Order: sequence, then structure tokens, then C-alpha cells
Amino acid sequence: MIRLLSIVLALVLATPAWAQPRQAELDALLAADRAFSARAAEAPTAADGFAPMLDADVTMPTGGQHVRGRDAVIAAFRDSPAFREGRVAWTPVRGGVSADGTQGFTYGFLTLSGGDPARRNRKYLAYWVHRPEGWRVAAYRQIPRAEGEVSLETMPPSLPRAAVPASAGAAAHETSLAAAEKAFSDRAQQVGLRAAFREYGAPDAMNMYNGAGFTLGPDAVSQAVAGEETTSPVNWSTDRAIAASSGDLGVSIGTIRRNGVVPAGEPASFPFFTIWRRDAPDGPWRYIAE
Repeated sequence: MIRLLSIVLALVLATPAWAQPRQAELDALLAADRAFSARAAEAPTAADGFAPMLDADVTMPTGGQHVRGRDAVIAAFRDSPAFREGRVAWTPVRGGVSADGTQGFTYGFLTLSGGDPARRNRKYLAYWVHRPEGWRVAAYRQIPRAEGEVSLETMPPSLPRAAVPASAGAAAHETSLAAAEKAFSDRAQQVGLRAAFREYGAPDAMNMYNGAGFTLGPDAVSQAVAGEETTSPVNWSTDRAIAASSGDLGVSIGTIRRNGVVPAGEPASFPFFTIWRRDAPDGPWRYIAE
């Protein structure tokens, strides 16, 4: 028995670091998100508070379009009445990381001390990439939330089934992700938004657009986003995709377009981004946060 335990221990110690579970990487990501919030709470303005966490190539949907690049995103915050004055702080309630440990996401609740009091309580969704200097946000969205109590307890993590080493081969996964997004839209044209959202959602999928908190699970998301129509009033596609080299996590950044005649005074298109996960590099993509 002692010899058997010695062999098992030797095998464990011989396992390369990249093959260990990714909980440590997720813990580091959540810690980074919280640290950026603590730093933001001391910044002169809310716009200044966001700046340190943004990647140089960050994308944020705002004003009916995608704003890309750190300087452009910071400028958008400064131009917004909600962020010109006061400070900002936030709390992540869920996070996930890729199997190669290089990309991840968080979402949670955000509070402003300036701007319209009715719009100070918000929700956010962030997609992160790990740079040499640490975790940075590559895609970001925050919206006002409805009134109501919310829980700040940390939810169960979104972790890969196994860890793999990082590599340089992400392009094929980004192409695959864009194709999945297009297939999702095409399916909605055939069966309606509600059915398509149910089919393409991960078991732990999240939608941030309704209520005080987050809508969780594909059944609840599908009920929240659409009616019983068997066709879709919109179609959409990816303009840019970012995916981990492990091929199990990525973000689709694109444009939603209205089908048919656009009502007067309403936009013909608007920006979106959706975070996707799959269990294996050759498995089906399913949206996990949007």
C-alpha cells in the first residue's frame, strides 16, 4: 500500500502545470476584476476608473455601434452623462476561463455614484484576455438594471473539463465560432427566436437584459428574449471573433439587423457580443453569456 501511494504521488508531482485544473486561473481572474473595482472606486471619475482594466484592442457596444480601442472606449465613457462625474465600483458574481487559461469572462453588478439616480444600479459583462501585464478586458458591456434585490454571492464557476497548454492556433476556432453564430441566426429564421435561443444555449447560459438580476438557463432565456413567432424579426452575424487556442471559449462581436421594413425612428441595426463555450474543440458551440 505504501509503495502504491508513493507511485501515485510521484505521478501527481510529475504532471505538468498546464494540466492542473483551471480553478487557480479563474481565482486570479476574479481577483483581478475585484482589484480593478477597488482601484476604480478611488479614481477621480467613473471614466478614469474603467481605464486600467481595458485591453488596447477592447471593443464596447455603445450609441448604436461598436467602439474599438482603449482610447476610443475611454472617450465614450467621458462623453456619457452617466460617467462624467462620480465614481464606479462593481462586484463579479460569476466567472469562467478557457482550457488553456488565456481567456475568460466575468459578469456581475455595478454601481455609479454620479449621473441619473434611476440609472446608477447596473449589470456588466466582460470578456478577458491574459496579457503579459495580466488580465485585461477585450469586450465590455454594462446596462442599467431594473429595481429589485440581487445576490452578490459568487455563483458556481464555468470551468473546462480538462486543461490544455496554450498554443498559437486560434484562427480556426474563431472561424468556427463565427460559423456557429451565423447558424444560430439562420436557425432563428426557420423556427423563431425563442426556439433558437433554447436550442443554442448552454445549460448554464445567461442573458443580462431583463430584470434586476440575470436570467439563467436556456429555457428561461428563451422565454425572456422573444415571443412565440416562428420567424425572426432580426438576423445577425459576426464581424470579429476572439477565441482561445484551446477552442473551448470565445466571444463573437457583431451586428444585429432588422428584417423587413424598419419602423420610423428606430435603428436598422445595432451592435452585440456573445460569449460562447464548448466542451471540446470539435464539439458544438453554445452561448453562455450575452
